[in-house]
Amino acid sequence: MKKIVLYLMGLFFLIAVVSAYQVNIDAPDTLAVGKPLIVTGTTTFGIGTPIDVVLYNQLTTTSEIQRKISYVQEDKTFRAVFDTTGLKKGMYKVEVPANGLGNSVTMRLVQLIDRSDEIFLSSPKTQYYNGKIYIAGTIQTDENSGIQIEVVGSDNSAVFGPAYVNTNNAGDFAVDVPVRGADDYVISFTDAKGYVGSRTISVLGERPSVTATAGEMVTPIEAIASAHTRASRDHPAFFIVRTGSGPVTLYTSSTIDWVIEYFNENGVLQVVNNQGEFNPEMAELQGKGKTVYVKVYPYRYGISGDVFLFGENVNTIVVSPAVPAPFASTETPVPPPTQKSSILPCLCIIAICLAMIFLSSSLKK
Repeated sequence: MKKIVLYLMGLFFLIAVVSAYQVNIDAPDTLAVGKPLIVTGTTTFGIGTPIDVVLYNQLTTTSEIQRKISYVQEDKTFRAVFDTTGLKKGMYKVEVPANGLGNSVTMRLVQLIDRSDEIFLSSPKTQYYNGKIYIAGTIQTDENSGIQIEVVGSDNSAVFGPAYVNTNNAGDFAVDVPVRGADDYVISFTDAKGYVGSRTISVLGERPSVTATAGEMVTPIEAIASAHTRASRDHPAFFIVRTGSGPVTLYTSSTIDWVIEYFNENGVLQVVNNQGEFNPEMAELQGKGKTVYVKVYPYRYGISGDVFLFGENVNTIVVSPAVPAPFASTETPVPPPTQKSSILPCLCIIAICLAMIFLSSSLKK
């Protein structure tokens, strides 16, 4: 009988000890997909105690996605970080699977949101190093509200920002960001509503010079070259394009209905305008390692804006500081002001005098 009493007393003591331990966790209510999900917690467990923290999918049925083991620190806290890259938007939960922990808070619901489709990057994903990268695109945000851009290198070191870049009433933006060399740069975008998403631009080494002798085949250039400037119908943009060998594709940025003009290999002027304002205008031609002059301007009068010209299988694209010779004959010169003729006023005076003489003669009769 005494053994039974001692056993029951020991069992009650053990339950009391376990009930005295507590675990409380905290996690954000909402989080953008791609951002790290940080779960923090406090506990009365001893230093070094392992704590299981589990991320579950609540989209349809509960299923385990990731499990982390954290250890209690000296200040009685623990921390677990989950990678949300590639997860679908929806409801998730994080939990410390434990029973009999009294008034502990061992579960939190987290809503993952995905806004990555709200941003469109029109600048090329691969660029040659020239001291900077071009970042241009469109974001679905309040007009003229701006967007925050942050650029980090592949080692997570800060390269640019966070800094705000202006957007127009259509959500368009463009900025040149100084970079330190060839690398994969991750650009993060944030607006007034929070984190939007990220994009990666790969910067290669400096563009190699390509020369070809007679009969030599030149390998097409894989990276995309680009240049940009402001253009209007009255003041079009002119670009100098040094092509590679083989098929060449030229295309503009979007948001304005652009027109592309260039001369083909036979010297015939080609005019391209097929895409409208929501898609980049595109021209395809055969490259022979020579220079092609390109003219770009808005289809409609009274519109101006920054235009990017991108090129696939080209060595370089630069803005022409003057009207290239092939386009000089096609540009309509502004007519000089006409000089007023002095003959017309004289004829008017003579006519008035003759009328007065005729009227005087009629009165005398």
